[in-house]
Amino acid sequence: MSTPPAGTTQKRFFSRDDYLAPLSVPTGEKPEDVLNTIWRKNDVFIDIGNYSIGSAVMTIWSMFVVFVLMAYISPNPAMIWIAALIIIGIPTIFIIQGLLREVPLPVRFNRQRREVCVPRDDGKYWIVPWESVTAAATQHSSTSQAGKNTMGLLIIGFENPDPLAKEDNKHFWFGFNCGGGTTAMALWECTRSYMEIGPDAVPDSRVGIAPYEKTQIGSIITDLRKGNLLGVLWGIFCITILGTYLAEKLQNLKLSYPPDLNHPDIIEWSKPLPPEQWAKRSPELEHAIAKREAELAALAVQETA
Repeated sequence: MSTPPAGTTQKRFFSRDDYLAPLSVPTGEKPEDVLNTIWRKNDVFIDIGNYSIGSAVMTIWSMFVVFVLMAYISPNPAMIWIAALIIIGIPTIFIIQGLLREVPLPVRFNRQRREVCVPRDDGKYWIVPWESVTAAATQHSSTSQAGKNTMGLLIIGFENPDPLAKEDNKHFWFGFNCGGGTTAMALWECTRSYMEIGPDAVPDSRVGIAPYEKTQIGSIITDLRKGNLLGVLWGIFCITILGTYLAEKLQNLKLSYPPDLNHPDIIEWSKPLPPEQWAKRSPELEHAIAKREAELAALAVQETA
């Protein structure tokens, strides 16, 4: 599928599309794993997963808290609870279904080979050149009596390298509900910076059982011992209003041990290579990155002038 060049932005009255790859050039944003998509990271590969049960739980929990407050102050709480059942009930069913099914396999990006392993539902997999991966941030806005509502995705796409593949098996993509815009760019930078700069350029994985002092309750206890009252109040707010405690526990339930790619070919493909065998950037990407870095540097000078 053909897409506009990376760095291109198309703005419409209620939408905005930012094309990020190919070729994957810097976005100017700092890598930030806002949805805990990094499941594994080492010197050879990074596993990017698309299973964010925690963010969905936090969204529904916050809506539930709003409905509780509305029902408390409303003279007709029954109508409020009916509306809550309609609005929250369906997403809750999807969350329950997500908890009951297996966690989908991650996509593995191998920086030494500059290739991507894309697992498929039939147990097979694709090995795709890194520089063929497409990425775009899309954002849509709507207005109502409640105000402006903005939604967006980071979409990452892959093409089946088999020229004889059937039409329904030629393309694969997955989307991350991160709001689009700069947030999507920061999320994409986790993958791009890993592949083009290295492991130290991106955050470590936060998936799995965290040390007690970094859990929701542990961090509150730590702040309390340090006398950090603001941190304690913020922690209580997150647990009670944002539902972060429940989100943390459900994420631990499903991602304490994230699924791995266990096919023998992929295990061999994931082994480290001698540095002299590492794949190199294409001349086209080298030129594109240099051009984009110059544009970002010039933009930074204008902003500080």
